[in-house]
Parts: sequence; structure tokens; C-alpha cells
Amino acid sequence: MDRKKIRGADLKNVWHPYTNTDEFEDSDFPVIGRAKGSYFYDVNGKKYLDAIASWWCVNLGHSRPEIIAAVKKQAGRLQHVILGGLTHEKEAMLAEKLVEITPEGLNHCFFCGDGASAVEASLRMCLQYWENNGEKKRKKFISLEDGYHGDTLGAVSVGFVEEFHRELKGALNENYAAESPHCALCKYGKKPDSCGIECFESMEKVMAAHHAETAAVIVEPLCQGSAGMRIYPLEYLKRLRKLCDRYGLLLIADEIAVGFGRTGEMFACEKAGIVPDIMTLGKGMTAGYLPMSASVVTDKIYDSFRNGKTFFYGHTFSGNPITAAAALEAVGLYKKLDIIEKIKPLSKILRDEMASAAGLLGGCFFNSLGMIAMMHIPEKEGGAKRAKLAAQKAREAGVFLRPLGPVLYVWPPLTVSENELREIFRVLKKVLLAARE
Repeated sequence: MDRKKIRGADLKNVWHPYTNTDEFEDSDFPVIGRAKGSYFYDVNGKKYLDAIASWWCVNLGHSRPEIIAAVKKQAGRLQHVILGGLTHEKEAMLAEKLVEITPEGLNHCFFCGDGASAVEASLRMCLQYWENNGEKKRKKFISLEDGYHGDTLGAVSVGFVEEFHRELKGALNENYAAESPHCALCKYGKKPDSCGIECFESMEKVMAAHHAETAAVIVEPLCQGSAGMRIYPLEYLKRLRKLCDRYGLLLIADEIAVGFGRTGEMFACEKAGIVPDIMTLGKGMTAGYLPMSASVVTDKIYDSFRNGKTFFYGHTFSGNPITAAAALEAVGLYKKLDIIEKIKPLSKILRDEMASAAGLLGGCFFNSLGMIAMMHIPEKEGGAKRAKLAAQKAREAGVFLRPLGPVLYVWPPLTVSENELREIFRVLKKVLLAARE
């Protein structure tokens, strides 16, 4: 492949997501040609350790032959068919498998194309659920400050991140947001070992004031990703489930990012021992090989759409046979590869290594959850500038990181080896010390 030609076509025609255009055009960005395992390779053969699982989804590593074979086989048999009024084998078998592995009580799958569309579907399900039950005033949602649930207008209305979405304020539906459990900058001066979940009082106040007009609460369980990998206690999620039950509200757990083993259990909700009314799935569902997502719901919600109360929502490629084949194979591999057991020792290494990296800087907060680890660099140590420069130098050294403001995080494929994991941190520690303001 001609690197110069590809770069030229890209710079002329491509608009990159979440990318500073001027900085990108001035950079020597790589042109990726192939990937395998924990690495991707540019067209000149240079390899990069994928320390963020290519936007948090390539859980099973790149180029798994089983998933590739499943895609090829299905592509030669049935490429696409409308899901409205029809079905096909892979979609039905995938739904059966997802119901089997998600928390008990989630029994019906609505398939979408990506995370934001699954969130949109879930919000609309909740609104119509209350309409179906004769309660027409429940039009609001409660979420967490700085939560992220996708970039469509509906998803942004329950997941507003100032840096990403400030231009959209006037176009959004107004909802309610409770204080985020922000352990790195705890306003109550608590540490993880002394935390009494004081921040939950905000959720209690919001729900007490607005429950009568609220359709549902939506949160990213245990880790607010785009807000800066804000990992928060299991107890918060447990209290939230109880509070929703007290007020009779629906709970949406957005597991798009953290599902499929990332937290150390198959799903974050399992780790907290709770069952939501709706669980959104994506990213790891196909192991990042093809775009697909799902909203998995309880009988209570599904059955409210009987007696002619149709759910008028869907996408052209809902339940596409090829993406469903990829997902079915990927979901099976989590069990076949015994991923949950495999990552237990790796999770400890990840935590220990991140603690060591954070210790190189003064006052740097770190935390971890399963195969997620983060460090928040304080302003006095360079903050976002230092994180950005460290990531640039890491890329030059063959490790791909992508910071979130002052937060550096590691989110590798779940199939990463111990040697690869330690290499990520060998490079990270080296560039942290070199990355001066």
C-alpha cells in the first residue's frame, strides 16, 4: 500500500471523529494496514501495542480466526434481510445467547447498529412504557453529570459532556443530572478506603424532587468512561437500584463500554449484584469486528407493548445476519476462552503497574476496575498537557494511548499477554518522566 497516496486521500477527503483537525493535519499520523492479537501495524510494518482496544471494543484481540471465519461463512449465505416481520438463524441464536448470559430477568433483545442507537431505543422504550400504562407525564430522565451515552441528540440529552457537546445545549431536551461520583477529585475529601458514598445524596435529592415526572434513570455502571474513567464504588449502584425501586422508576444500565468481561465479571451489573430494567450492549458484543448493539429488557417492559401498542423504532441493519454471526461467535469465545478467569491475574498486574506509574508523579490519583486502569494527573504536574505529550511519545515508542484530558488510562484487549501488559507500562513510565510541560 502506498502510504503517501493514502495519507493524501485522507487529508483531502476524510473528517476524523474526536480529532483536532489542525493538529492532525500537521502530524505524522500512521496509516494502519493490518492487525493481529494486541497489535496493529502501519503500512511500513511498524507495530503498535493497542492499549485502548481500539476505542474500548476489541476485547478478544485483532484478527481472531474464529470470528473472521464466521463472518466469511455468513456472508456467503445470507447478507441482509429485513427484521421487521421476519427472522433468521443468527439473530435468533444471538438473542438466546444474550438472554442466557445477562442477569436473570432480562429476556428480550432489541438489536441496533451502535451504542447511541441502543440508548435512543432504550429511552424511547421507557417513554412509551409509561404511555402504555396510562402515565403520560413521565417525560424526563435522570442521569449523572458528565455521563456519556452517545452523540445523537437524544443520547446527549442524558449524557452531556461540556467539552464534547457545549454547542448543542439549545437543541437538547432538558433532563436532570445528579452529581457524578468523581473519586479523583472528591469534593468531600474522601479516599476510596474512607468513602461513605456521600455523593449519592445528590441522586436522592434529584429523585425525590422529580420522580413523578421521570421515566427512567440511566447510568454507566461502575465506570463513567468519557468523563475520564471515573470508577466508582459498587455500593453506589446497589443504592441506586434500591432507590429506583422505592420510587418505581426504570433503571437503564448502559454497559456499551464495560460489558463482556471488562470489569472482571461478564457485566458490571453482576459485579454489583443488581438487575436493571434495560441493559444496553455494544462494542465488545462483536469484539469490535462489526458494528452492532442491543437493548436487553425485562418481560415487564416488553409485555407493555402488546395489544397493538407497537414500538415504532428501528434501523435498516437491525439484527443484520453478518454482524449477528460475528457477535454470536464472539459471545461464545468469552466462555470458550474462559476470559473471566484469564483476566484475574492480569487485573492485579494492571492495577499494580498503574499504581507504580502514578507514583512517579506527585499527588496523582489512580484507580482500576477489572481490565480498566486510570491515572489523573494534577495541574501542578502538568495535567492535560502532560497526558497529551506522554501519549504522543508513547505512540512514537510503539504503544497507542489516547488520553481523556488529564487522565491517562490503559484499556487493553482482554486477551493481552502479561509481557504485553508490562511493555505498555514500561513505555508509559518512561514517557511520563520525559513528558515535561
